Amino acid sequence: MEIEVEGKTIQLSEAGWLEDLSEWSEAIAEKIATEVEGIDELTPEHWDIINLTRKAFYDNGQVAEPRKFMKMMKEEFGKDRSSNKYIFSFFPKGGLIKSANKVAGLPRPKGCS
Repeated sequence: MEIEVEGKTIQLSEAGWLEDLSEWSEAIAEKIATEVEGIDELTPEHWDIINLTRKAFYDNGQVAEPRKFMKMMKEEFGKDRSSNKYIFSFFPKGGLIKSANKVAGLPRPKGCS
């Protein structure tokens, strides 16, 4: 699968995961969100989740597991923004694991399609 971003062809896996993580940019995130995940527009709340997933990955060298990520969300944004239900309200096709991580340009977690 390919997407066109700013005149450049970007390779994605069949499921829409970025093949070359170093190519990630906010423009690519927006394109994956709209064309692969069916999200109309990335809001500031989307970006809070995306940026925290990226921070967790680059701080720990791996994609955060959901329970640990919810704890990070609570510490960063408060209890009302620290549930799977909250994440799914912004990434309805796959929540944190299958959707937010994909838009954030992170590697596909093991066992995730």
